[in-house]
Amino acid sequence: MAEIIRPSTVLPAQRTPFHVLTSDGIDLVGEVASPLDVSRGAILCLHPQPTAGGMMDSHVFKKAANRLPAIAGITVVRFNTRGTTSEAGSSTGQYDNGISERFDVQAMLTYCFDTLELKNLWVVGWSFGTDLALMHAKDPRHQGLILLSPTLQRTTNNDLEYWNSDPRPITALVPEFDDYIKPDEARERFAVVPTLKIIPVKGAKHLWVGEPFVHRVLSQINSIVTGDSNELPVEF
Repeated sequence: MAEIIRPSTVLPAQRTPFHVLTSDGIDLVGEVASPLDVSRGAILCLHPQPTAGGMMDSHVFKKAANRLPAIAGITVVRFNTRGTTSEAGSSTGQYDNGISERFDVQAMLTYCFDTLELKNLWVVGWSFGTDLALMHAKDPRHQGLILLSPTLQRTTNNDLEYWNSDPRPITALVPEFDDYIKPDEARERFAVVPTLKIIPVKGAKHLWVGEPFVHRVLSQINSIVTGDSNELPVEF
């Protein structure tokens, strides 16, 4: 009998903890949640700002790991950036406002491709993680970027110009009531990257609180990664 997927629902997956060492000697902790059968694609999650409580278990990413492997066939890779702690443990080092975190992003992309050998990998950033994606996720092997609640607090015009010259797709989900950049401002700020797709989400706020908004985000991720435009099921 099918059961309704609730905020606390954890669906079947192969869950594997890992440690990754960056080129500057930082030990990153994380987890891979893989489908029990064939993977249709993968996402690398870059979490919100750790000084504001962001971590690999920030609720949208934790729910992605709990659901997407089973209902969408998507592998979900989450990790704590330097100086960040979650139930999985603490990554060493100290928060560096997105600067030294470039080594974290680079190390994780290398791990995804060289160790996990993932195919059809997309980088998903949320809040602070969107800056990390735009600034540092320039490895040519991933498929593109998915930005949740972009802030553009650290991303420079040079970073945006890079993506204007890079053909890979970028999609930004921008909440109607975001604390940092609302849809109209996002269109203005991202004008330098005319191929970037902005999706305004009516009624949503920066943290995507509420199951309908989580469902919207995960359905959009599934659509981009797998090409399946149908809404994700709400039962399993």
